[in-house]
Amino acid sequence: MSSQNRTSRLTSLDILKRKGGEPLVALTAYTAPMARIVDEVADVALVGDSLGMVVYGLDSTVPVTLEMMSLHGQAVTRSTTRALVVIDMPFGSYEEGREQAFRNAARLLKETGAGAVKLEGGLRMADTVRFLVERGVPVMGHVGLTPQAVNTLGGYKAQGRSKAEWPALIADATAIADAGAFALVVEAVAEPLAAEITGRIAIPTIGIGASATCDGQVLVLDDMLGLTGRVPKFVKAYGDLAGQAREAVRTYAAEVRSREFPGEAHVYSLKAE
Repeated sequence: MSSQNRTSRLTSLDILKRKGGEPLVALTAYTAPMARIVDEVADVALVGDSLGMVVYGLDSTVPVTLEMMSLHGQAVTRSTTRALVVIDMPFGSYEEGREQAFRNAARLLKETGAGAVKLEGGLRMADTVRFLVERGVPVMGHVGLTPQAVNTLGGYKAQGRSKAEWPALIADATAIADAGAFALVVEAVAEPLAAEITGRIAIPTIGIGASATCDGQVLVLDDMLGLTGRVPKFVKAYGDLAGQAREAVRTYAAEVRSREFPGEAHVYSLKAE
């Protein structure tokens, strides 16, 4: 069974080959139950450092640790058989240098069984991306709005809304593609710029608040299911699981207080003697 899973699971090379083809479907996954659902339809299951905010209630992704990413990555990989599992490298785990990045990327791949890592940054990270790829670590890049840099960006602001910003962002995307990344997340950039980047680079772009012309799309699963409350403009609600959960919890509470639950179907009777 394990051999079958390895051969049927999508790889970074499979994703790379999808450039210009059928759009790639990517969603975040942090837990085993959600990973199983995502695996039914997604090409990429992203264990995003957004789990810091979604799961742990943190204000940003900055405090997320390697240990957090590893534990959630293990759960997602164990619970999927088809999607390529990509795991975010958290803030502070790769920026210091190429060797630090390789050491921590290797640890994540070994401990989780994920098929690739994702890291943020453009030109400044190109040398690190090349170093990792040359040593057997598939890398997904991430440019545009890079949430780990929220403290230097001054907040979660869309990028490239002025054409004066375009050359630097295009240079970032090109540098990561040329360094050997197999795909590139383009987050919260002006739609025409996302289309321009997609047309310029040879690897698939995966948009999040970018453009329908990107080679794929990704959303935070909990956002699109209506579980997280306030969400960015680029999120479309595909469900209201928070509303359904509230109703279920209220019904449970009412039945407990009225002693309607547990009923006969939910208790154990004596064995016949």
